[in-house]
Amino acid sequence: MKKTWILALGLFIVLAGCSMPVQKGTLDADGNWEPDRSIEFIAPAAAGGGWDTTARMLAKSIDEEGISDRSFGVVNKPGGGGAVAWAYIHKRNDPHNIFIGSPPLHFVALAGQSPFGYQDFTPIANLIADYGAFAVRADAKWDTLEELFADMREDPTQVTTIGVSSPGSMDHMQFVLFAEAAGVDISKIRYVSDQDGGAMTSVLNGSVDVVSTGVAEAAEQGRAGKMKILGITAPERLEGEYLSTLPTGIEQGIDAEFVVWRGIFGPPDMTDEQLAYYESIFKEASDSDSFAEVREAYGWDELYMGSEEFTSFLDEQSEDLEKILDELGFRRE
Repeated sequence: MKKTWILALGLFIVLAGCSMPVQKGTLDADGNWEPDRSIEFIAPAAAGGGWDTTARMLAKSIDEEGISDRSFGVVNKPGGGGAVAWAYIHKRNDPHNIFIGSPPLHFVALAGQSPFGYQDFTPIANLIADYGAFAVRADAKWDTLEELFADMREDPTQVTTIGVSSPGSMDHMQFVLFAEAAGVDISKIRYVSDQDGGAMTSVLNGSVDVVSTGVAEAAEQGRAGKMKILGITAPERLEGEYLSTLPTGIEQGIDAEFVVWRGIFGPPDMTDEQLAYYESIFKEASDSDSFAEVREAYGWDELYMGSEEFTSFLDEQSEDLEKILDELGFRRE
């Protein structure tokens, strides 16, 4: 009896120490996949940023429009510029866990700061496009991007640029892409990373010359008359009373653009049925009145792409970024 009890206890301990199999959802009579519980929608950063805001507004629209019978609960998993969340999704490999992504999914992987890039997940759909902006103090001597880059062609080191992103990531790279297109020696560009929120202050107090940031952040200072926005990274002018006054790089003769996309990714081994379920959900959400109001409120452009188109887009963008990062010595295998 005692031996049996000991064996039973040992078996309990072994089972308790093992993770139980994760349920993967069900197929209905027509072969369509359905989740069997709520969806864990991961924002790979702390509350309040672009990933978090997009995920929460999207989940809210799905709920308000009654698009899914299952709730989409947003969970924040910050750390490593997104790497902590990506490792979590990859390890679980469960279609009930999805995440919001944007260009750092390229940058962090290409810089060797995470073993996971977009190829290690299933691109489901892209929802929106945001864009970058390059701004200087209101009394700066430059009025256009071309004037700025003309000085930098003579001596790139005479201009200092600042952004929130780390070197080799988004704010830095969008400026480098435009500078290279304008004929600047990008290997000599001086870039300062300020992840504590002081980038705008540094430009306003004259510590640095240019801030590379998002359109929304720059527009706030531009409307207040504190800064001049020399150019934005969009392919054409944006809509809105003030935003429509902001020139693109393209119209200034600089053949460059940079899309700050925000899309949805799933785990690596999603089935066609699981992918079809999510594509349908996010297409309906993108087309809804609720999410249209969200885009207008935040100044986001609609840029819906289904899985196949989104994957091709990511392949092209990754190829372009690899070349730049190689040239600057930021790429790590």
